[in-house]
Amino acid sequence: MTTTETDNEHKAARSAFADGPRLLADIGATHARFALEAAPGVLRSVEVLHCDDYSGIVPLLHAYLDKLPGVRITHAAFALANPISGDDIRMTNRDWQFSTDDVRRHFGLSTLLIVNDFTALAMALPGFKPSDLLQVGGGAPQPHAVAGLLGPGTGLGVSGVIPTVDGFVTLGSEGGHVNFAPADEREFAILQYAWREWQHVSNERLISGPGLELIHRALAERNHVQATPRTAAEIVNCALEQADPLCREVLECFAGMLGGAAANLAVTLGAFGGIFIGGGIVPRIADWFANSPFRSRFEAKGRFTDYLAQIPTYVIMTPNPALNGVAAILSEHLRGRNGANTLMERVHHLLHELSPAEQRVATLVIEHPRKVLSEPIAEIARLADVSQPTVIRFCRSLGFEGLADFKLKFAGSLTGTIPVRHSQVRVTDSTHDLSAKVIDNTVSAILKFRDQLDVRSIDRAIEILRRANKVEFYAMGNARVVALDGQHKFFRFRIPTSSYGDSHLFTLAAELLKPGDVVIAISTAGQLPELLAAVDVARAAGADVIAITSSKSALAKKATVCLAVDHSEDSVIFLSMISRILQLLLIDIVSVGISLGAHGELAEEGDEDKRRLLISHLDL
Repeated sequence: MTTTETDNEHKAARSAFADGPRLLADIGATHARFALEAAPGVLRSVEVLHCDDYSGIVPLLHAYLDKLPGVRITHAAFALANPISGDDIRMTNRDWQFSTDDVRRHFGLSTLLIVNDFTALAMALPGFKPSDLLQVGGGAPQPHAVAGLLGPGTGLGVSGVIPTVDGFVTLGSEGGHVNFAPADEREFAILQYAWREWQHVSNERLISGPGLELIHRALAERNHVQATPRTAAEIVNCALEQADPLCREVLECFAGMLGGAAANLAVTLGAFGGIFIGGGIVPRIADWFANSPFRSRFEAKGRFTDYLAQIPTYVIMTPNPALNGVAAILSEHLRGRNGANTLMERVHHLLHELSPAEQRVATLVIEHPRKVLSEPIAEIARLADVSQPTVIRFCRSLGFEGLADFKLKFAGSLTGTIPVRHSQVRVTDSTHDLSAKVIDNTVSAILKFRDQLDVRSIDRAIEILRRANKVEFYAMGNARVVALDGQHKFFRFRIPTSSYGDSHLFTLAAELLKPGDVVIAISTAGQLPELLAAVDVARAAGADVIAITSSKSALAKKATVCLAVDHSEDSVIFLSMISRILQLLLIDIVSVGISLGAHGELAEEGDEDKRRLLISHLDL
């Protein structure tokens, strides 16, 4: 075993994923490359299969996984040489069609991501080391700059990567299908030849493996040469090994066309981070390509020659680079869902995936959790010796929107976990048992509710209510109690508030609303026709509607803002107790938010008496 292999084994042992290895695949038109990622950046069981040997993606996956008995896969991500849109995938370069969700269920996966292969390859660019690349020509990359990517193979993949404050954004591009633009008479002759077969000739028709074969036929005709049709591999071999003049000209023409396409991409993106060449053709001919017409054509841009001379161009030489990119995409997707039981465990598991600055924040969280909860962002940044944006990046690395969202979940995890379970009360249960079950069921539901809370919707609701001229509650039955609680709280905030529990009055009340008024409609199922009709009238009158209901309900779709309560209870058979408690919690949360805003205004006015109206959750 080499030193590198030993280091990788040690790295995998130290930082193996808590929920087992992850399945990665790069599935092209010709080959499918597979690997298991045992730990971040540690790939094992790498194998290349020929797609022609299989009738579809399921037999292909079985062929790989059947060689790994005893390996349990929970999460997987595949890069596909195909546009990706929705669940149903129909491959353009193969007669394969499948449903992502069907494949996920067939193999018992919790996660299956399908991404475009060049989106995955673009995501790998930031992680490349100098040893992974061959620079062609001059230029130097600028830090934190956009980079472009092209890859001629069976087709022509095009993408790019844009740096942001939180990482990188990749472009899901189909840029290989832009119109081919000839640069000289020879290329125009090739274009005219291609027009005999296709009305629209894209870059992919020529700058690809099939494109090499088309260029060979076109130049043979142009040069009046009797030439046997050759495959792309044969053209490359004859050019480099046998010095065949026609094949040599084909390869030079191909490199020039690729240089022109790369230059167009560079000026389109402003790619001062560099242009990277991947795919299945160029890396195999890298030594010849380094001195080919590619770079001179890349810089031949008239007034923009000096502009392009600054931009470096690289050939990606590392094997299976798209697997690194799809691993990064899967890791981003799974941040915060990697099998850890508590948020503290999650921080431990993700520690090795964070940047050095983020690791300092993580260490502070691990060693001084209560301090992190109690201190503002400026003090947390000072204690961790990082900038405030780094604190935000740390929170987002764990899957949260910011520090407030992180603190909300972290506070609960420090008290220990309570399983989210439901224990049915039985006739034979003692008073002690039924009491414990009712409390456990309620606490479990509240914890689950807390983890699914949509903070942005709550923020919007609070902002709407702070500006409200008046608030009306519309609710019936079980939800009527929640409406009365809200009316009691909001009226004490000096907001004109009323409540209606008669379905016949909903629409009559709504017809009197004006812009600036707010309706809070509360319904567990969110399907009551009279309530839905009143909401339509309120919206038509210019009023805002805040719905406390199921996120999938008709009421949620009609509301300005939905505060979702998705706890499942059969309200036909049972009285919906837990749903009502969760609805009351939302009223409480919104009330505290309004109270905080009122406290800020009152503090300026110095009215101490009105502070007595604040909610008891506040520590003033």
